[in-house]
Amino acid sequence: MPETATTAAPALGKTPGSDRSRARARAARNRAILVQTTRALVLLAVIGLWEWLARAAVIDPFNFSMPSKIWDQLRQWALHGTAQGSLWEQVWYTLYEALLGWGIGVVAGVVLGIAFGRIAFLADVLGPYIKVLNALPRIVLAPIFLIWFGLGPASKVASAVVLVFFPVFFNAFQGAREVDRNLVANSRILGASNRQVTLQVVIPSATSWIFTSLHVSFGFALIGAIVGEYIGATKGLGLLVSSSQGTFNAAGVYAAMVILAVVALLAEGLLTFLEKRLFRWKPAQPGSDR
Repeated sequence: MPETATTAAPALGKTPGSDRSRARARAARNRAILVQTTRALVLLAVIGLWEWLARAAVIDPFNFSMPSKIWDQLRQWALHGTAQGSLWEQVWYTLYEALLGWGIGVVAGVVLGIAFGRIAFLADVLGPYIKVLNALPRIVLAPIFLIWFGLGPASKVASAVVLVFFPVFFNAFQGAREVDRNLVANSRILGASNRQVTLQVVIPSATSWIFTSLHVSFGFALIGAIVGEYIGATKGLGLLVSSSQGTFNAAGVYAAMVILAVVALLAEGLLTFLEKRLFRWKPAQPGSDR
């Protein structure tokens, strides 16, 4: 008499592989929850300790301020505006300068980095000049840009460009140099031209290198815009920092820094989302929660 199928076959829809996948997904979710919860607790602990130290006069609340005063300053700016106008106008002005400088710096860095990586003669001739320019303290160029372009956004955009360009350039250059030579050789065997090799092999291979630089370069763009506004501007978050410092308003300085941190975190989140969408094929790094 034949054995019944129910005793010989596993339950439909349940395999050891699917069970393992669900277990890994559950473990990943639990770890993500643990990481986010721990981050929030660390932030709350730092804020609470800061508030307590200031109220207990362990640290000088005039110089160090306290989170409650910073929150009051943010609320006042949001509801009643700043001496320079609406808070959202200041945020947008700085964000506009940073985004424009970031875009120009990224495009220039990618184009020249790929070009130097593909054309050895160009890298040999101009490489030393790039290294010399990279060695300069670029923040000190902000006063020069202010003299050249005035108090308007152009001087802040220029400061952002010079800060963004070099990390993007060197990553694009290294990415172009690290392309698998077998891919390039196979493309040439199949009849690809130099232009086709660059567009269809080199640039896609260097994209992960370029995205790595984008994560830090937007922060540099914000720094360039803020430093330019701090030195001289008619509006922007850097001007808020400068004005608050001039009136010994520590809460105002910290409030502007909080706004900048939020903008930088939002930009980082957006870049991470785009990177995940573009690089779905890449295996996740062990221990990474991104």
